[in-house]
Amino acid sequence: MENLVNRKCEACRVGAPLVTQDEIETLMPKIPEWEMIQEEGMNRLRRVFDCQGFEAALSLTNKVGAIAEEEGHHPAILTEWGKVTVTWWTHKIKGLHVNDFIMAAKTDHLA
Repeated sequence: MENLVNRKCEACRVGAPLVTQDEIETLMPKIPEWEMIQEEGMNRLRRVFDCQGFEAALSLTNKVGAIAEEEGHHPAILTEWGKVTVTWWTHKIKGLHVNDFIMAAKTDHLA
């Protein structure tokens, strides 16, 4: 994970390549708590974080929001009592880019 945490997101444009299956097989072990899901026909990375109540969940949500703004890459975040669900994917290319794996690792680092 250390390698991904220290990387910065690169600017992504329409037409940028999706990660390959080989890249997925290399990157997924670096974020073992995350699952790859398919939603609306797109691969996404999702993890549910357990928190001690709503205040802790809201705090984690705000921390994820801050790094998302810093990196210019934004997830879907569902904040509930006792848990936060974070989902990363790249909207412009309708799937997964290496940026999503970087941000998943950074999210783990926060939690």
